[in-house]
Amino acid sequence: MQTATNELETKAKAAKAASRKLAYLPTEVKNRALLAIAEAIVVKQDEILAANSKDYNESQASGMSPAMLDRLMLNSSRLEGIANDVRTVATLPDPVGETIEERTLPNGLQISKKRVPLGVIGAIYESRPNVTVDISVLCLKSGNAVVLRGGKEALRSNLALATIIQEAAYDAGIPQGAIQIIESTDRALVDHMLKMKDAIDLLIPRGGASLIQSVAEKAAMPVVTGGIGVCHTYVDKAADLNKAVAIAYNAKVQRPTVCNALDTLLVHTEIAPQYLPLIAQEWAKAGVEMHCDERTLAILKSLPSLKLVPAKPEDWGREFLALIAAIKVVDSLDEALAHIERYGSGHSEAIVTEDKTAATRFLNEVDAACVYANASTRFTDGGQFGLGAEIGISTQKFHARGPMALRELTSYKWIIIGDGHVRT
Repeated sequence: MQTATNELETKAKAAKAASRKLAYLPTEVKNRALLAIAEAIVVKQDEILAANSKDYNESQASGMSPAMLDRLMLNSSRLEGIANDVRTVATLPDPVGETIEERTLPNGLQISKKRVPLGVIGAIYESRPNVTVDISVLCLKSGNAVVLRGGKEALRSNLALATIIQEAAYDAGIPQGAIQIIESTDRALVDHMLKMKDAIDLLIPRGGASLIQSVAEKAAMPVVTGGIGVCHTYVDKAADLNKAVAIAYNAKVQRPTVCNALDTLLVHTEIAPQYLPLIAQEWAKAGVEMHCDERTLAILKSLPSLKLVPAKPEDWGREFLALIAAIKVVDSLDEALAHIERYGSGHSEAIVTEDKTAATRFLNEVDAACVYANASTRFTDGGQFGLGAEIGISTQKFHARGPMALRELTSYKWIIIGDGHVRT
């Protein structure tokens, strides 16, 4: 434990020292490093995939769930997508040094707010090796150093990626020590990391509910929580049926193991007899298991080849992370709003409707980080929002909400310029 603790403290201190230099590094140096990282990920993909294959096979043999295995798995296509996200971050405006607002007071003092990095970001995450890249490049571009602590199940993948990132970044002029990864898998290190408020300015946990809750409760420094997505799609009585089928199918099937996938489908009673058979038959082709309330079962029970299960109380408010969806017929928009208020996680919610009044009410009244009208919740993603990538999706309200990218990794300071001013 002592050796592991020494590793953590040594690397966190090095990150803190590097952060002071990184905070005011020219944009062109940071962008050059990002492009070098993207190129290195593609060029060295065989090395990355070999490490990932060992992690995947070992995790599969240990009984890891399909959802977690999907998050762990890398291939050439996913690596190219990751590299493209890095290139996109390089094209985005550098938030550091941006003047947010400025004014001159009646006494002549010039006051402005200038965007600055947070310092050192600590990341504790499970299973997803892409997070190693996303967090590193977003921190680099926003002038923050980073301390990464991934899960044991992705250790080889994370180390391979982090080493490639470090080499490319440092060769391009990034201060040594700005990107740190903890190699020890000792779980006790997490608790120690949560106490290091002198070295780490912000902690971001990414993983299951138990990890996020534990970090939020124990951390001595600020924490941004999120990632748990209980996502609803409400099909209103004024919905276009074709749009509603396409949207619900995409939200559930396109990638069911992620936090912005559909979990519960709410359908207005007036449109349910026409709509439910259409979406049920499409979902059935993809193997979706449907947990249905009584009214849904009554409509669908006579149709062949459907995987129908009577819904249980615990299905409402459940994040399935699989080809499973809960379905409930509601009598009104008000009932849909009430259901989402009770069971939603504040992540992503959607309405499908041609009624602009209903859409406006939904967008205004649903309390979530991302609220959609006539679009799939699968778009809740930093890359899809044009942010390049994301460090996580915040479901809280301070200091960031929704996909966290470059600006969400900064704070600001007041700049006051006088000319011999003194206060009387």
